[in-house]
Amino acid sequence: MARVALVTGGIRGIGAAIARALQSAGCRVAVTFSGNAEAAQAFQAETGIPPFQWDVGDFAACIGGVRQVEAVIGPIDILVNSAGIGRDSALHKMTREQWDAVISTNLNGMFNMCRAVIEGMRSRKFGRIINISSINGQRGQFRPDELCHRKGG
Repeated sequence: MARVALVTGGIRGIGAAIARALQSAGCRVAVTFSGNAEAAQAFQAETGIPPFQWDVGDFAACIGGVRQVEAVIGPIDILVNSAGIGRDSALHKMTREQWDAVISTNLNGMFNMCRAVIEGMRSRKFGRIINISSINGQRGQFRPDELCHRKGG
């Protein structure tokens, strides 16, 4: 029987590429998205992969969403946490709301989704969780030469 994979943030970019690759490898795949229903419909029409909408930053939504996916395509064997947002800004320009949105999606979302699938994986004695992050988490957004040279003076 084919493994079931769930890819968060799976209708665009890296998440969409991962979803397609998992489908090509023989997995039954579902994806999540947070807001662009038109893009989700286009992705499903192109790939046949069903999209499910919820905010990964919302713990209860993740629990309910995973239950919905499992009811439609089966217990989740593979979780790929690819959902992420950028509100790139220098600290002195970033608002608290921007910070909270990034942390909620990029960090809390990973925990929320792992927590939603882990007990099923443990009871079936199989599961794979892959967490994707931005290169900016390792090297930051600003270039060193920008830090050492004054602009306009």
